[in-house]
Amino acid sequence: MTTGVLLLAAGRSVRFGSDKRLARFGTRGTLLEASVDAATASGLPLQVALRADDAVLAAALAAREVTAIHCETSMAGMGHTLSEAASALPGSWSGVLVALGDMPLIRPATFVELAGRLRRDTIVVPVCAGRRGHPVGFGADFFTALRGLSGDHGARELVTSHRRSVVTVAVDDAGTLLDVDHPGDCDPARLAPGR
Repeated sequence: MTTGVLLLAAGRSVRFGSDKRLARFGTRGTLLEASVDAATASGLPLQVALRADDAVLAAALAAREVTAIHCETSMAGMGHTLSEAASALPGSWSGVLVALGDMPLIRPATFVELAGRLRRDTIVVPVCAGRRGHPVGFGADFFTALRGLSGDHGARELVTSHRRSVVTVAVDDAGTLLDVDHPGDCDPARLAPGR
């Protein structure tokens, strides 16, 4: 089974106050670079969903041999972005781990573990310290449903409506819970559970 990572990085960073994808994340480069590094270190194929006008970011990804998907409808919300990006995934993928571009501390081994637990007919969700996190994996049986998403809720309703297909995987990786919402979170030492 070929599982890849789809990194969603087409948001508008409203709460952050500026384009957080370009914010420095400690010594790891930009926030987007740190998130891409974590995913690529897993060895899994990676595609990154960007806004339609993100030519500079797309070129930077291309220089790293990472494919960018330009999402024309990203302004309408995460559901639209995920729908458009899922429609552009390679036909060779039989599973996808949907990751968020503002979660740079996920361990590469966690991506690998989740990919290994994913099947065509399952949804895989990491659980750390009793809390569900990201990335969330979808087998190919759910690709049509992903392509039909809309709004700003991502795939949350899809996971809820297919509870019997959900496989939870206990992980010891707080990075699955930690996202960057505010400029102060760009200090990796301050981005901690329970903040």
